[in-house]
Amino acid sequence: MGLLEYRQHKLDCQRKQSERASKIATLPTSYLYPLSPQERTILGRPIQELVQDVHKQIASPVDILRAYGKVAIKAHEKTNCLTEILFPEAEEWAAKEINLKGPLAGIPVSLKDSIQVKGFDISVGYSRNVGKPYADDGAMVKLLKDAGAIPFVKTNLPTTLLSFESTNDVWGQCKNPHNDKYSPGGSTGGESALLAFGGSRIGIGSDVAGSVRVPAHFSGCYSLRCSTGRWPKVGMNTSMAGQEGIPSVFSPMARTLNDLTYFTRSFVQMKPWNYDYTVHPLPWREDTETEFKDKKKLRIGVMRTDHVVDPSPACARALDEVAKALAAEGHEVFDVEPPSPYEALYLASQLLLSDGGNVFMSHFRTGEWNDLGAAQMVKYMRLPRFIKYCHYLWVKYVKGDGIWAGLLRDWHPKTAHEYWQLAGKREAYKARFFTWWTEEAKMDVMLTPPNATPAVPHGGMHDAVSSCGYTFLFNLLDYTTGILPVTHVDPVQDALPSTFKFDKLNGVAQGAYKHYDAVKMAGLPAAVQVVGRRLEEEKVLAIMERVEDALDSHGGRYQLLEVD
Repeated sequence: MGLLEYRQHKLDCQRKQSERASKIATLPTSYLYPLSPQERTILGRPIQELVQDVHKQIASPVDILRAYGKVAIKAHEKTNCLTEILFPEAEEWAAKEINLKGPLAGIPVSLKDSIQVKGFDISVGYSRNVGKPYADDGAMVKLLKDAGAIPFVKTNLPTTLLSFESTNDVWGQCKNPHNDKYSPGGSTGGESALLAFGGSRIGIGSDVAGSVRVPAHFSGCYSLRCSTGRWPKVGMNTSMAGQEGIPSVFSPMARTLNDLTYFTRSFVQMKPWNYDYTVHPLPWREDTETEFKDKKKLRIGVMRTDHVVDPSPACARALDEVAKALAAEGHEVFDVEPPSPYEALYLASQLLLSDGGNVFMSHFRTGEWNDLGAAQMVKYMRLPRFIKYCHYLWVKYVKGDGIWAGLLRDWHPKTAHEYWQLAGKREAYKARFFTWWTEEAKMDVMLTPPNATPAVPHGGMHDAVSSCGYTFLFNLLDYTTGILPVTHVDPVQDALPSTFKFDKLNGVAQGAYKHYDAVKMAGLPAAVQVVGRRLEEEKVLAIMERVEDALDSHGGRYQLLEVD
């Protein structure tokens, strides 16, 4: 059975890659010519301007689609970011199904592979899911088409959806558009690579521990982690169906902040609660957006470290540049120390893997490759408890590493009783954080690093799998958070100081810093995370605009990759 299953796995992977290659090779010639001056003009325009041109019948949706299709293919050649190619179908949808009077009229939209599109598989990188195309669009795609958007590609991801890399046997390894030796992030890594390269302007991913935010940070684009209930979630496939301890959320990503804001606003104004029962009937609050665009003096807290893994020089510099730019604009910027982020990391990791990883492992076939970080988690989870307890004692009392030991001690599948206890502690932590924000910090938003380091090299999650606290914290809290790229790694400015002592770090930090090298990482993006509270999408986007305006005035905003 094992050999037969392995053979079928290899055949299914080969078939999907051959289908993709064949579809690219047989594209109409209009997708193969070099970019025309008109197409370059299209690529340089914000989506709301393109929408207006479509409404006025100045621009053709097919012309817009073909311009982005050309660049998407180039992005794929460089990064292996695409899974399903939808161009011929997209042209047919544009003619027959798309509402060209909608707020996203004629705009191509890229989708994480896990989103349901009629006529296509949702593999999620697992070979057992291929050859099973869906008969209908999911709620997300129905809404997008009604809004006028045109789904045109699906994008790469890791099998487990639990990694800041995006590699699987079905589609292969996705690469960072800035440096092919590094990951574009995960689990929405194909999306971030495509957006950063310029092969799309708007896209949708999902986030359970940082999966739209870390890719934006690693690759250099923009994203917003929405709170649960703001975006649809039915009509998707996942690696962990039924996991609700730390709910996954689908959320928008974009090439520019202007596009991210317009896309999010337009999407919510389409009343997604009429498409998906999980969405709150919460209209877009223009008054909130306007209030924080115009508020003269913002109160902005800065969390410099989570005290688990101090941010690397590159990420600390990006955060500091934003804090200084905002202070120079007259805003009240001050350092904050929130309730223990370490406690949040402990609770979130225990809740997310409370089943021992059994659900996501059940999708694997014999011989199918697993993400190295996810494999590490499962391997330790399945060790006999006596061995793990001895290891815990050695880490805590011999090595003197209480942080790493504390995460390891209870790393086993949970009973229902243990799960309920964890859920109760999660709610108590959320209440404590809410009180701290309201009564002590009294902030409009908080700034943090998105991750301790810039992008990891391929395979780096084997070591850095536990270093996810800067994003995971806000999944536990269900807060709205946005990512805004700030700068690029500088080999001189961002080098580790001579006083840096690797062997003095805790186990989590050692995993993160094992691959930090400012020379090798030179040119990789570094971003900042803008944090609001639950269901504060309007406020977070408005303040992200204030941040970018401040950077414009004091040092310059992030420079996007130019479209070839």
